[in-house]
Amino acid sequence: MARREEKVDAELLARLESGSGDRIRVPLPNRKVNEMFAIADLILGGRRVRSICEDGQTRLARIPGKMRRRQWVREGDLITLQPWEFQDEKANVCMRYTKTQSLYLSRKGVLPEIVDLFGMAEDSDLNTDDDIEINEQQETIPEIISESEVDKEPQVTPPSVENDAVDDIDSFFG
Repeated sequence: MARREEKVDAELLARLESGSGDRIRVPLPNRKVNEMFAIADLILGGRRVRSICEDGQTRLARIPGKMRRRQWVREGDLITLQPWEFQDEKANVCMRYTKTQSLYLSRKGVLPEIVDLFGMAEDSDLNTDDDIEINEQQETIPEIISESEVDKEPQVTPPSVENDAVDDIDSFFG
């Protein structure tokens, strides 16, 4: 039985974005206790997840029991991790964001580039001047190609069959 695909709740997303200006309405990682954003890269089984953190490291994360029973962590989910103090390559999963919440955080530009699933922060930074220059370059390309090159049809030569290969096959089957 296949799992259901998580969908973005457009109504909830609109409600989150219509809120008061700069205030983020989704819980963020607690930087005082060294929590950070990460992406669940691979589900390993046994309550373990390999994750790519915002600092660029890959950590083995453990899903605690209270979270395991209430919500499932899938590959590609945005999660919050707290690295262990005594073993930096391991961590605990603190929270899993829904697709709607992660899209909201991406649109607000809160997510670091390495864990930005939707790439919304990059889209807002683009200038319209860059788009105009790209369109001008695309218009000049057809002028470079001459009409004589367009009218020519490519010549296709059929592959030649050697008689030796046919003789070898016939002798093989007798």
